[in-house]
Parts: sequence; structure tokens; C-alpha cells
Amino acid sequence: MSRQLIQGSKSNSLDQAPVLYSLQHCPYAMRARIALFKSHKTVLIRAVKLNNKPKEMLVASPKGSVPILVVSDRIILEESLEVMLWALAENDPDDLLDYKQETALTRMHALISRFEHEFVPALEAYSCAKRYHEDNLGECRRRCEVVLQALEDRLTQHTYLFSDRESLLDIAVMPFIRKFARIERQWYLQSPYPKLRDWLNGYLQSAMFAKVMAKHELWLENRQDIYFGYSKSKKS
Repeated sequence: MSRQLIQGSKSNSLDQAPVLYSLQHCPYAMRARIALFKSHKTVLIRAVKLNNKPKEMLVASPKGSVPILVVSDRIILEESLEVMLWALAENDPDDLLDYKQETALTRMHALISRFEHEFVPALEAYSCAKRYHEDNLGECRRRCEVVLQALEDRLTQHTYLFSDRESLLDIAVMPFIRKFARIERQWYLQSPYPKLRDWLNGYLQSAMFAKVMAKHELWLENRQDIYFGYSKSKKS
């Protein structure tokens, strides 16, 4: 949980941009970066390795997991969904929170929570089974498929997971589906989830995703200020 979460707060007591501690391929860090990019926020990004964490990161968040967003000396966000909600509360040009529907955010939050409780543990078991050549690989995959089928069904009803427009739900879920797709690539390409594949490919082939996944030098190697965000990418 955040040390102090102030939804929609426009103030920043730091003289510099918020600081994001991030890991390139971590799905949680990835979805935080996507939300920051889509909210047109600019942050200082500090790429880290979890086996060599900067002391500044541990001072900000002793639990030491990514992402961590230091908004100010009073506001430190320690969960990816908190980072996403903070960024989109600041600015949501694509209306990912679907403000016109009064219950949309509550329903999206419930769907994300269910996904995290059902799919993420199954995904980790599947990943481990593949990595360590365990005998239960197929069983682990089938547990993931229960959720994949539910997502495929949603995409049969509309273009994106929540409606016909992109939403918070899509960007919260996508990095984990990407991870699943990479475990048994050939199986995934032949799997009975064509709409899910098309949906994922739409993200993976986008300019946005290329910028969000840009590799940065480890901050501890040079301690240089590296800016990340929509405005910076537009200038590059």
C-alpha cells in the first residue's frame, strides 16, 4: 500500500519530476509505465535489479518490490495499481477510467482483483513448471486457460475487455497475458483464443509499447537522470 495516496493531487513538493523505480520486464512495473505514458506524465525512471537494490529505493519503500513511485516526500506509491490510478486521476486523455459510467471504475477494479487472484498465481505456477521441466506443465496451463477463456468471451462481446473502448482493465491485464504468451510460444500461437491474440498483438505492435519497453541503463551504474513519459517520447 502507499504511504499516502492522494487521488488526483496536482501538487508535488519535490523540485523534480516523480521518481519511478522500475524493472523492464516485470508485468507490474510494465503496467505502471503504460499508465504513466498514457496519462502524459513525465517521471524520472530508475532501472533497478532486484538483487542489487538502491538504498534510496529501500528508504522509500522497505519492502523493495517494483514499481515504486516517489511522487513527493509525502506521497510514495508502492503498488502498481495505485500508480496507475494516481496517474490517470491526474490526467486521463483517453478516458481509461470511463468517467461517464458511474460504476465503471468499481467494476473494473473488481475484475482486476479477480484476475490477479485467479490468473497471476496460475501464471507463476505455469512459468515455474516450464522453467524447471516439471511434469504438471499441462495442468498448470489449463488453470490459466480458465481465465483466458473468460477474456476471450469478453472480447467476443466487444473490442476491448471492458467495452468497445480501451480501459484501465486492458492495460492492467495485458502485461500478464504477454508473459503467458511467451512461456510456450508455439502452443500459444495455435491456441483457441484468436480474439485474445489479436487484442494482445495490437498492444505489442504499437509505438506506445515500444516506448514503454525501452531499455534503460541501471541507475546504480551512473546515477544519471533519465526521463520517461509521453512528452519526452514526442520530442525524441
